[in-house]
Amino acid sequence: MSDISNHSRKSTTRDSFLKGTFILAVAGIVVKVIGSLNWIFVSRVLGGEGIGLYQMAFPIYLLALSVSSAGIPVAISIITAEKIALKDIFGARRVFRISLTLLAVTGGLFSLLTYFGAGFLVEYKFIRDPRAYYSVVALAPAIFFVTILSSFRGYLQGWQMMTPTAVSQILEQIFRVITMIVFANMLLPRGLEYAAAGASLGAFAGAVAGLAVLIYYYWRLDADLKSQYDFQAPANNLEPSNSIIRRIFKLALPVSAASLMLPIVANLDLLIVPARLEAAGYSVEQATELFGYLTGMAVPLINLATILTASVATSIVPAISEAQSLGDKLTVFQRTASAMRISNLITFPAFMMIFLLDAPIAEMIYNAPSAGPAIGVMSTSIVLLGIHQVTTGVLQGLGHTTIPVINMGVAAVVKVGLNWLLTAMPELGIKGSAWATVADIGVAAVMNMYYVNRYVGYNIDVKEIVKTMGATAVMGIAVYYAYAEVSLLLHSSTLATLAAMVIGASVYGITLLITGGINERDVIRVPIFGNFAVKLLRAAGIFK
Repeated sequence: MSDISNHSRKSTTRDSFLKGTFILAVAGIVVKVIGSLNWIFVSRVLGGEGIGLYQMAFPIYLLALSVSSAGIPVAISIITAEKIALKDIFGARRVFRISLTLLAVTGGLFSLLTYFGAGFLVEYKFIRDPRAYYSVVALAPAIFFVTILSSFRGYLQGWQMMTPTAVSQILEQIFRVITMIVFANMLLPRGLEYAAAGASLGAFAGAVAGLAVLIYYYWRLDADLKSQYDFQAPANNLEPSNSIIRRIFKLALPVSAASLMLPIVANLDLLIVPARLEAAGYSVEQATELFGYLTGMAVPLINLATILTASVATSIVPAISEAQSLGDKLTVFQRTASAMRISNLITFPAFMMIFLLDAPIAEMIYNAPSAGPAIGVMSTSIVLLGIHQVTTGVLQGLGHTTIPVINMGVAAVVKVGLNWLLTAMPELGIKGSAWATVADIGVAAVMNMYYVNRYVGYNIDVKEIVKTMGATAVMGIAVYYAYAEVSLLLHSSTLATLAAMVIGASVYGITLLITGGINERDVIRVPIFGNFAVKLLRAAGIFK
């Protein structure tokens, strides 16, 4: 059998951890930009109430999707990385085929359950607004295709090949956006509930397009590896399929439970938040609109700010798993430290920028300045969310997949209690629910950090954090005054917001370079642009 490292260089070109992160981050930015542009148009078509109907159906979709995939995609990524590190290519491919079969069955089952169970959810008030029924039905077919799609992504990510995921995400988003805009406009004359359902069809169109891309990359990889399969006959002691299935579920079930926590909490929000807003004195329509501001506008914006940390979390799972399977503790520590540093460098300025420009950003993106208060509160969760995402990836890569779900369960209990208490307070309203979400993320992040320190020995570098926070504070001052001055000069909130963001980002980068928060070694490690940036900074006299 040929050497796996040689084979990888020749045929698969496995991406490094940082390169994989960069690829996913670029794709994530493209996807989010397309998605943000989409929400600008869709929000103008549906309004806050229509977005609320869409968001009432979406947690049901997420819950069914999480149960149907059962954490298997992450398990595929972890086990594939282990097999490759041990040069067991045949075993990695066999694990994928078995898991793909499982996902096809569960995806089809939950797609049908969602379609035929939509009426039950409305009848028994799991969905308080019956108009959301049509959106649930429209989302049901997507569950099968997204479940199959996730199995391919998990396998290719196990090879630390992030390009297939990146390309499929972009194409998936393009088809999703086109479908949402076309069908929302087409069905609006029939009623707001039908327009929301039309927008929901975008998930199906996007999933089909993304799956087609991943199948193409899988075939390419399979063709590259075909010669090696010919020489690598199955061993006599080939592991039985039942044993593989048991191992997949042993690893996948805790990951599944962690994944399930998000839609479960979202469904609890669906049950609690609108009802408690009504208890605070809002009408059903007002409560639905405020719910749309939080879940359809504030939360997606916060997720936009953590694109890079989400990419780091995805890339680090197989990277940590590979190092762990080889017993390389130093590499595990270094990759963890690198991931956390990237997270802090990105999330601190993102928090400050969104916090200071909450209402202007809401007006610029959504044409809904009333969403500003919810966005402002939620911005405080950005740093915590970055930490939570990265630490979850590290723990999963180490094989401690149970820990994140326990931590998320504890955090969810805190959120439910705070949601019930704070949202019903008239002086807080939807801001109370936003603060409950911040607390939820914070509790989970702190608990994750404890276990990362325990198993990896990693502690946050106080000196680096001080530099990052200092640069963030300087940036905040620049953003505040830039927005005020440009707004007075141009009399345009949108132009002032864009100018403040550009000026703030520039000031942040320059401050980090001056204070040593970023050094030449950091810059040169940036894929594609690193060498050019170092030459430019040397010419400017910043680097010697």
